[in-house]
Amino acid sequence: MSSRFHQPRGPQRIICLTEEPTETLYALGESERIVGISAYTLRPSAAKRDKPIVSAFVGGSVEKIVALRPDLVIGFSDIQANLARDLIAANLQVLIFNQRSIQEILDVIMNIARIVNARDRGVALVDRYLRRLDTAEKSAAARTEKPRVYFEEWDEPTICGIQWVSELIALAGGQDIFAAKSKGKLAKQRFVSRQEILAADPEVVFASWCGKKFDRAAFTSREGFASMSAILSGRVHEVAPEIILQPGPACLTDGLDFLISALARTGSAPSKP
Repeated sequence: MSSRFHQPRGPQRIICLTEEPTETLYALGESERIVGISAYTLRPSAAKRDKPIVSAFVGGSVEKIVALRPDLVIGFSDIQANLARDLIAANLQVLIFNQRSIQEILDVIMNIARIVNARDRGVALVDRYLRRLDTAEKSAAARTEKPRVYFEEWDEPTICGIQWVSELIALAGGQDIFAAKSKGKLAKQRFVSRQEILAADPEVVFASWCGKKFDRAAFTSREGFASMSAILSGRVHEVAPEIILQPGPACLTDGLDFLISALARTGSAPSKP
């Protein structure tokens, strides 16, 4: 056998353009491979302290990324298509995932584990998540009441939750009023109107405006919303984007736990006057 070649060890210098591959690599014990991260990375907290920031979400510094000599750049979704194109044009290896469901999130975690030669640790990590999901599903099935839930991802235009969020709501014991729309892969496919929201009359609202703080006063003062069951009973919850809109470990753990806790505190909605 030629001495010029060796068994692949996987990429040694990885740039993560979003938070979830960063958290996944840390969870796999492979953080030393990361040489650059997104400015929006909050999990784990050590990442922002230890790793240089090279990108936002939509854009990033191609020059800064190239200077770090990555052998792999990992990104997420069609929204990063232009940045991915520029990095490919700079002769970098780029991998863009586009996970939208819980199953796809699990698949991506496992794919990252394989890429960095940590398959066994990936299997163990995914098994832990599967056990959490199974426990939640059994608990949700035992619930006699499953409140109607509206998840708002953005306010102008109004966008409902993406598929993995809808699935997490079901696992937490709720009924997503826009479960069908959540399967839309593009944001514009998840646009909803004020009239649609009011017609469904959610009993619980979760809001996580990606990139800005939820404005509770503006939400509750929308025309017609004063009569909404969720507002009448005060069951409007802001969810930190980093635990629910990140399609990786965070939403399967802290995100799911938050939803379960909030829905467990709900009872029957008050009668309308």
